[in-house]
Amino acid sequence: MKYAAFVSARMARPVRALSRAGGRIPATAFDASLAAVVFLGGTGLNGAVYQGAMGPLVLHAALAVPLVWRRRAPLAVFCVVAAVAFVQWLADIQLLTDVALLVAMYTVAARCPWRRTLAAAVVLEAGILLACARWAAPYGGLLSAIVFLNAVAVAVVLTGVNTRIRRAYLDSLRDRALRLERERDQRARLAVAGERARVAREMHDIVTHNLSVMVALADGAGFAQRRSPDRAADAMRQISDTGRQALTDMRRSLGVLRADEPEALRHPMPGIAELESLAGQMREAGLPLRLDLEGDPAPVPAAAQLTVFRLAQEALTNTFKHAPPGTSAEVLVRCSPESVTVEVTDDGRTVAPAGSGHGILGMRERAAAYGGTLRAGPLPGGGWQVSATLDLGAAGERAL
Repeated sequence: MKYAAFVSARMARPVRALSRAGGRIPATAFDASLAAVVFLGGTGLNGAVYQGAMGPLVLHAALAVPLVWRRRAPLAVFCVVAAVAFVQWLADIQLLTDVALLVAMYTVAARCPWRRTLAAAVVLEAGILLACARWAAPYGGLLSAIVFLNAVAVAVVLTGVNTRIRRAYLDSLRDRALRLERERDQRARLAVAGERARVAREMHDIVTHNLSVMVALADGAGFAQRRSPDRAADAMRQISDTGRQALTDMRRSLGVLRADEPEALRHPMPGIAELESLAGQMREAGLPLRLDLEGDPAPVPAAAQLTVFRLAQEALTNTFKHAPPGTSAEVLVRCSPESVTVEVTDDGRTVAPAGSGHGILGMRERAAAYGGTLRAGPLPGGGWQVSATLDLGAAGERAL
């Protein structure tokens, strides 16, 4: 018992020192250093362990050298060390280098599945019993030696298993962190794509509508230039105002307005209240238009009001571009705390093909953002109607 305790204490100090250094040096160099410590400590070159013969150096080397490959092949290294230890037992030679068995057992427990760990533990237990029966029995300390060496073996196995569990836990944390990082990057890419789609819809509505109005006004100014110069001048001023408004809307939608541009502060994002100015703009461009508003638009969120405005703007722009001269239009907006309905109807006999361009697609996307659907198509008696209902409650649930 005293002999086993002495051996354990003597070998523990250099092994602990190497363990602390293991995180700072390469794994192969650490294992080579560990094998050297086991070899030098087991041979007892300074004569402090026992006097006389130090044992065959071949057995010392055969026990220690395989530890260099303990991480690459844990079970194979344990089997080699166990086989050399059995040869040593048959030769009846006591070697302190047998501590290599504990190092190999720890590596198996730390890196192999529990079935292989259990098999290696059974082999180690058999070696403990054989060693105690031959070398501890003559001194009367058989039971004490068995208990002590089994306690050491159990501590080694539990330490290895704990290391394996901790390593698996850290690996799972790293894997989860990588997954979260990938998901974060994916959400960022989706957000960027969604923002690009939003800006694209805004640009389409702003540019298409304002350019259509400006072209119509420019044509009217050209016809009226000779007969009515005053009306032509008014049309040109309207073109200028429409162009400035288009530039302001574009800067605001792109988010590049500077703080020193007071004009942008006076023009918030358009909503239901701005439909009247839109109707006036269309009337000045030559499209007779009636606007009906039912309900109180105050409870409607600003984003939903912008959607209503853009839907009406795009539908009126399509009417302005595709309907024949003399066509009149009507815009009906119904507001409630739960939903908003917008209908744009014209009485033109010529209508644009369904799904032409990106206008109707953009309107469908805007309506879908609020859980609604958009219907666009010709009427039985002639004309064209665009109708959409925005579900404000569904939009609020998605926001949560």
